[in-house]
Amino acid sequence: MTDHILIERPEAHPGVTVIRMNRLDKKNAITRDMYGQMALALAEADADDAIRAVVLSGGPGCFSSGNDLADFIQIAAVESEAKNVIAFLHELARFTKPLLSAVDGIAIGVGVTMHMHCDLTFASTRTVFKTPFTDLAVVPEAGSSLLGPRIMGHQRAFAMLAMGEGFSAEEAREAGLIWKVLPEDEVEGAALAAASRLAAKPRDSLTISRRLLKGDVDALRDHMDEEMKHFLAQLRSKEAAAVYAGFFAKKG
Repeated sequence: MTDHILIERPEAHPGVTVIRMNRLDKKNAITRDMYGQMALALAEADADDAIRAVVLSGGPGCFSSGNDLADFIQIAAVESEAKNVIAFLHELARFTKPLLSAVDGIAIGVGVTMHMHCDLTFASTRTVFKTPFTDLAVVPEAGSSLLGPRIMGHQRAFAMLAMGEGFSAEEAREAGLIWKVLPEDEVEGAALAAASRLAAKPRDSLTISRRLLKGDVDALRDHMDEEMKHFLAQLRSKEAAAVYAGFFAKKG
């Protein structure tokens, strides 16, 4: 497994697995390979009876800056290259065990929307959540156009997902996107402690309760696929080509 994705089982937290993005030199920008590794990690965790809860995490000051644009733009040319992205999104939707996240610092794009699938998200006071989809000439993904309004209401979801407005950690908590805001050095410990508490609960009761709270998985997956159809079409559009040409020209 690539060292850009680390799978950890902390000894102090039996039954808990951490899936950690570890590409800090690129601000944890997610490549197609990283999507594939995270999809596999979620599927294996769901199938392993010894694992009772999973925590998604990044590194100090950076959860994820979203998609690696240079890597991701290849999907525009070959649509089948989206298979790892789709696999990861589907695993998020169908995951049956408690899913938590620990967020410190940068959280952009899919680095925001994946938390809509989490049962509890802990963020540091310095975290900023931002989804610049329309600025990049694409559309919301990961089921966020369905889950966002359900979680936050239409206007907050529109401000985040369509206008690209950044949310502070406290604004995200007030919107219902995350559970708690903590000092940066307490975030991951709090997430692991909560995961341990959940791992100790009666398995079947917790699984059924979570399923009742999450709702129709098939409808969510269908909505994800509809989003992805539009996302890929936009990625191949003239307006996207103009945006990315400008982006890479500035980087050059």
